[in-house]
Amino acid sequence: MSNILIVEDEKKIAELLRDYLKQAGFDIHILTRGDKVIPWIKNNLLDIILLDLMLPGMNGIEVCRDIRKFSQIPIIMITAQTEEIDRLLGLELGADDYISKPFSPREVVARVKAVLRRVGQSSSAGNEIESIGIRLNEETHQIWINEQEVSFTPVEFGLLKVFISNPERVFSREELLNKVQGYDFVGYDRTIDTHVKNLRKKLTKHGIDNAIFSVYGVGYRLQSLVE
Repeated sequence: MSNILIVEDEKKIAELLRDYLKQAGFDIHILTRGDKVIPWIKNNLLDIILLDLMLPGMNGIEVCRDIRKFSQIPIIMITAQTEEIDRLLGLELGADDYISKPFSPREVVARVKAVLRRVGQSSSAGNEIESIGIRLNEETHQIWINEQEVSFTPVEFGLLKVFISNPERVFSREELLNKVQGYDFVGYDRTIDTHVKNLRKKLTKHGIDNAIFSVYGVGYRLQSLVE
């Protein structure tokens, strides 16, 4: 049974999510303050976090930033704010997905299952693939760049796996979204753009420049020969 932490200060929403996720077979824990999250997850086993943006004590953006300093546990941001900048900021800080209020509880359950399925598939594949100085182990969910281990979020891991497994192939944003996120919704192009941006930054930081090439009007591809 997967353990889910819901961080939400609105009681009715937290209870609604709890009820639907429990019906789906998950073990649920609820926190109502952002400043309680870090101590809690450091002392408890957890599989995924549903993290509200607006929280007392510490907002969701700050919580996400602090979590990513020591953990790559999957995070789905939940926000009532519809401004794109808030969603993109959360993604840039390492959130794996987001969903905006008002939402369908069934959609949240589907998103949670998709993220956990993606992580589970990566952890059970049991082999390594390598390209352009990047070595990726699908069983242990580890990545080495020039033999130095580097930490990636589950979405970044999934993207890199797709690119390395298919060098020079062009993927549309919709294809990447479906392969990596596990669902296909219209209007989520910027989500993939943000994850690719983060992935590029990490690759560049570790000495691999210009690996992921933008194909105008189409999507992205991995260049097998990097300058």
